[in-house]
Amino acid sequence: MKIYVGNLAEQTTANEIRETFAAYGEVSRVAIITDKESGLPRGFGFVEMNQTGQGELAIAKLDGALLGDRALKVREARSRAERNGMPRSRASRD
Repeated sequence: MKIYVGNLAEQTTANEIRETFAAYGEVSRVAIITDKESGLPRGFGFVEMNQTGQGELAIAKLDGALLGDRALKVREARSRAERNGMPRSRASRD
């Protein structure tokens, strides 16, 4: 399950995110998105968890939770097509 994590502080590390989510299950991947030109973090990233149930629990427990001094925004990640307003059935064909 791929999870969107927003409102990250600039100094937040992938290890901090991994440790936070690992309390709810096995984390297979963490990615912090950076600006292509400056290389600075853009304030959001993605976590992949191996089991959907664990991911859903992490979302329920961590949305609004503090990491450092920031309240996290945590939800299931959506495909680009879904974010751009395409119906889910068409988005799944990407």
